Amino acid sequence: MADTYTKILVHCIFSTKNRGPQISEPSKLWSYLRGVARNRKADALAIGGTANHVHMLLALPCSLTIAQLMRDLKANSSRHLNEKQRGFAWQDGYAAISVSPSQVENLRSYIEMQETHHSRRSFESEYVALLDKSGVPHSVEYTFG
Repeated sequence: MADTYTKILVHCIFSTKNRGPQISEPSKLWSYLRGVARNRKADALAIGGTANHVHMLLALPCSLTIAQLMRDLKANSSRHLNEKQRGFAWQDGYAAISVSPSQVENLRSYIEMQETHHSRRSFESEYVALLDKSGVPHSVEYTFG
């Protein structure tokens, strides 16, 4: 085979330290995160969230691991946000769940509706439900530790 063809779609979720409302200008952060992803040759198909967490739908190139990209997204955005507001920090860890191409539009809508969604449901409840629905093993005592 002469060429390599991939479609690696991942739904990533991560929160601020202790889920505090530290994201004061979400649209600016979403733009910044999109730029970090682009610099790593990943495509941010959707970005959203609230003042305490981020959802990203990412298309990864085959040369980049999710761990490398998440390290760069969180480190660069943390440094950037700390220039504007001292004390900003992301919670350790993240969720990264594979996405079927057939579900991209549904997930994009879900990510875009985060503010509305969280008027009815807490981030913690949503996060655990997403892990459970995806069959991701997790320990409640370490999930938000």
